[in-house]
Amino acid sequence: MHCPFCAFADTRVVDSRLADEGGTVRRRRECPQCNQRFTTFERAELALPMVVKTDGRRESFNEDKLQRGLTRALSKRPVATDQVDSALRLIQRRLRERGEREVPARLIGELVMEALRGLDPVAYVRFASVYRRFEDVDAFSAEIARLKEGPHPDQQQVPGKGRSGAD
Repeated sequence: MHCPFCAFADTRVVDSRLADEGGTVRRRRECPQCNQRFTTFERAELALPMVVKTDGRRESFNEDKLQRGLTRALSKRPVATDQVDSALRLIQRRLRERGEREVPARLIGELVMEALRGLDPVAYVRFASVYRRFEDVDAFSAEIARLKEGPHPDQQQVPGKGRSGAD
């Protein structure tokens, strides 16, 4: 790896550790030319399925788009960044585990709603209102009533978040 300080072509690894629950390797590197140290992160790049939109178009899975949707729903909500990152990884893992080359956009929306339901009820309702295109107050009321019923038995919790919502 090239040194980001002096562009020397041969840096050495001085320490390696697992990060992100084992999904990433954190490496501490040192440049023999300028003696600067820096950190790199390494993770496996696995192909995610193509997304089939409701109109039939197909597009590549876009992690940034998924993160923007979660971030927008969680705007000004008391949810830690590491919890959002865990939710993103959980959604991606579930998509990979399906083993399908294509998934409907609807499935991704449902996975996002499931993750938000475990993270923050207000963010969940925000996302659901846009995703399900609520037309009136009755639709909001019905969704809030479903939320108050509690998590579905088959619904897994997002890592790092307990049932009470407190850490």
